[in-house]
Amino acid sequence: MDHNILEKQKLNTTPIYILSVLGLLCCCFLGFGIIPSTISLFLSNKQYQKAIADYENYDNIKSMKTARIVSLIVFIINLIMVARVLYVFSTIGYDDLMELYNETLQQYEQTQ
Repeated sequence: MDHNILEKQKLNTTPIYILSVLGLLCCCFLGFGIIPSTISLFLSNKQYQKAIADYENYDNIKSMKTARIVSLIVFIINLIMVARVLYVFSTIGYDDLMELYNETLQQYEQTQ
């Protein structure tokens, strides 16, 4: 057995998945999931590029590639949500949106 062989490093995908899930959950709150999803995408790209540059020394590059794809999908979902929120605010306006919200809330209270 050769003891001179270096052990391969493992990439940590856990924080990327946690930030991606958090970003997905927060996308419904006016697109605030863009913050954790951007961090997730940045971390995954950074680690993936580091692993590709030194391919022989990393063990789980496929796992990092999967985490990178998940973070990219969540980032795109958040971009769509932010675009939707900006579109709604620009076309309807804040005052009309609040009026619509209050009318919906009153209708809901009446059914209770």
